[in-house]
Amino acid sequence: MTSAAAPSHSVPTYCYQCVAGPDLLRVKVVEGVATEIEPNTDGVGIHPGDGRPCVRAYGLIQKTYNPHRVLSPMKRTNPNKGRDEDPGFVPISWDEALDTICGRLNDIRARGLLDEQNLPRVAATFGHGGTPASYMGSFPAFLGAWGPIDYSLGSGQGVKCVHSEHLYGEFWHRGFTVCADTPRTNYVVSFGANVDVSGGVCAVRRHADARVRGIHRVSVEPHLSITGATSAEWVPIKPKTDPAFMLAMVHVLVCEVELERLDVPFLRDRTAAPYLVGPDGYYLRDVASGKPLLWDSASGRAVPFDTPAAVPALSGSWTLAEAVTHRADGEVASYQQVAARTAHDMTVEGMRQFSPEWAAGICDVPAATIRRVALDYLGHACIGETIEIDGRMLPFRPVAVTLGKTVNNGWGAFECCWARTVLAALVGALEVPGGTLGSTVRLNKPHENRLLSVMPGEDGFMNCSFNPTRRGAWAAEPTGRNAHSTLVPHVGNSPWSQALGPTHLAWTFMRKAPPGWRTMSMPELWFAYRTNPAISFWQNPMQAETMARMPFIVAFAYTMDETNHMADILLPEATDLESTQLIRCGGTKFVEQAWDYRGVVLRQPAIEPRGDTRDFSWIATELARRTGLLERYVARINRGALLAPLAGEGYDYSLPADEVPEVDAIWDAVCKAATAEMSGGADVHGLDWMKQHGFYVQPFTRVDWYLTPTLEELGLRYELPYQERLLRIGQELKARLHEQGIAWWDKQLAEYTALPQWHDFPGIWTRAVTAAGRNPDDYPFWGLTTKIMAYSAGANVSIQLMNEVGANVRGHGRVIMNAGVAERMGIADGDWVEVESTTGITRGRAEPVQGCRPDTLVIPGQFEHWKTPYAKDLNFPSLNSVTPMSDQSLDLTDATGSGADIVRVRLRKVRGPLAPHEQARAPKAARR
Repeated sequence: MTSAAAPSHSVPTYCYQCVAGPDLLRVKVVEGVATEIEPNTDGVGIHPGDGRPCVRAYGLIQKTYNPHRVLSPMKRTNPNKGRDEDPGFVPISWDEALDTICGRLNDIRARGLLDEQNLPRVAATFGHGGTPASYMGSFPAFLGAWGPIDYSLGSGQGVKCVHSEHLYGEFWHRGFTVCADTPRTNYVVSFGANVDVSGGVCAVRRHADARVRGIHRVSVEPHLSITGATSAEWVPIKPKTDPAFMLAMVHVLVCEVELERLDVPFLRDRTAAPYLVGPDGYYLRDVASGKPLLWDSASGRAVPFDTPAAVPALSGSWTLAEAVTHRADGEVASYQQVAARTAHDMTVEGMRQFSPEWAAGICDVPAATIRRVALDYLGHACIGETIEIDGRMLPFRPVAVTLGKTVNNGWGAFECCWARTVLAALVGALEVPGGTLGSTVRLNKPHENRLLSVMPGEDGFMNCSFNPTRRGAWAAEPTGRNAHSTLVPHVGNSPWSQALGPTHLAWTFMRKAPPGWRTMSMPELWFAYRTNPAISFWQNPMQAETMARMPFIVAFAYTMDETNHMADILLPEATDLESTQLIRCGGTKFVEQAWDYRGVVLRQPAIEPRGDTRDFSWIATELARRTGLLERYVARINRGALLAPLAGEGYDYSLPADEVPEVDAIWDAVCKAATAEMSGGADVHGLDWMKQHGFYVQPFTRVDWYLTPTLEELGLRYELPYQERLLRIGQELKARLHEQGIAWWDKQLAEYTALPQWHDFPGIWTRAVTAAGRNPDDYPFWGLTTKIMAYSAGANVSIQLMNEVGANVRGHGRVIMNAGVAERMGIADGDWVEVESTTGITRGRAEPVQGCRPDTLVIPGQFEHWKTPYAKDLNFPSLNSVTPMSDQSLDLTDATGSGADIVRVRLRKVRGPLAPHEQARAPKAARR
């Protein structure tokens, strides 16, 4: 721990409360008390924000000294669970807490790790975007040592985040998250991407610099967000019609613009656009090799795609003497004298129906605006230009399309993600300087370098990690409660896959199963850390009721909250400024975290832990020791579970398998191994060095920000625009489900098409009102939400400073609505209003504004707490309280298993906030 001998000193550490980190910072400590958060100026020129953290980090002082902190282990004394039940928590010793937990774990282990449904008896849920892993020390090594654990009980991340972008982005161009190359982009079309709020210090700095040099950003969104307010142009689009706008942009580029104005070499050599398509919609293939065919303009014949010196034709139709297609389930169809068309021409024909005039009637945006934006995008693309990056000449295409939450998840997200990626490909702006970039990978490995995840796969594309759908290989029995391996091929089977499946369906299936499906068993023990799904998911009252049925909950608790109110044991971990961990930084990571360096950064105790809190690594070690898993646990650490393998070429810092490792010994070994690995053994720095310096980095070439050079080196193509693979696996998945008598996923199966279709996406939410037995005309508004920069997805709502900072932002804690509509309804600024859906109600003060469509209401953040200290007294509204997660949730779930923060609602003026006993009631009951 840090010595308090010096009266005042500064401790380097990091903040990773959101995915836009880590940020560097320093903690000023005076006589053993943390007093200030400061920038770490050692990061100038290294960290994209020059060592400055965002506003959330400045709340860590109040977080540390929060008078409401849980400072000792506690146990529940009331066996009854529920919102209205007093848990009767009493303090206990660490021995009692750990023995109680491990007693249950050992009993589970003795009976078998899987229950009668072949599901893990132990489950774990972690919060916002995987960031809790940067605070849970060596706990991942314990979880790995344990064996099967169900991670499919989500807390809102994934399915209601940017879920479809995660899956399709990583499939098409290794982009778990996708962004513009902001330092070089000149023209951006942003569909709801509120990056000035969600992108952290890195994005805010880069976008500010970009505005100075003259970037033109068009923000297409129903309300004027903070990012929209800093854009050159705001286009107020009707909610959930973004796919129509974007398909119309593709239409303009492929149906109204001459092919020669596009990036023909990129389409020809780096995409599947020249592949030939047969009459059944599948690629025509060489009879002998089975490889997709293209038309070689040089020889005047169809040849396999990888034929040397071939010059592929992008447009045309021909008759081939013979060819085969590979259909679903291994069926091979043979053809003679078969008509062949290029995938590009198929795309042109598919997009012909989506003119700007067609889209205008759907989006409530003039056709002239849509066409102008598309042509401006093309005009700024600089097709044919190059730029030198770190001594290498690369294409320069300074245009990008970015997508935000609710656009890139839920119904319509496939079409948006496809259109965004195809728009980049059409002008050669995919994964090149100035263009549209991926950031990191989570469904593929290695996570720390997405370029190394690229290997040659089928048909000249990158390797693909989809779950199998063929007969005999498909997982008919779910391996997790959200059935990700059964229902969602896209999500693969990586350690992140369960958490990226339809996690809301896990909660739904534990309550009630659809026809032909079993009601999922409850896990016997559930770990919860930095997560509050009783607030952060949809239809909060129902969510809390489900949690109350959990047999045994272990919550790592900072303060009391709505989820750990249902817990059986509370474990207080030493928090951000009190414990130790080493994580990776730099390279390319989430959002816009692309650095010119890559390395590692240390979180270390700035002060002694308060109360009887313990370092998470100590807790994990004790769990391993008391469950007889110490040897496996240490082996996991040695193999690299915490960051890097502890042994490599020329070094070995492995921990002894037969000894209980101390916290500092664990991280000293990790520090040495990580720095040795990165430097090839030239630099070896232990924990003491890292505590003094805070981070260790090495240069990272900007060439590696871009994926296209890697594809060129490997001779691979992007699997765009035509989606033969999706067409095939959709047919296979349909057959598998129907063989099991399952028809309730048929709507989702309609998304598996070779080219996107329009499905009246707004109508899906309107029909949900009808399905609930209500009249859609009675719910005339679209309810949306937006992020507040000060809040880490709700994790820091108990910190007073965050509310004070948030109050400087329009709409904080309120219901944003159109000023004209408010005037007609007799609603003034600050009046109390009630927002009601078919499944719930929420109340807040109104904030009439000009920058909001008349048909739209916006409720920022995630609130309506009833247990979390300080937050429970704010009386802020929450869209989660009115968004359904009941029988309607299946209809509102797309093929990737994601939903969206959007709901049809109505509004009325009321006298004040809901009374506590009203918050959990259904809409009609609350009105009486």
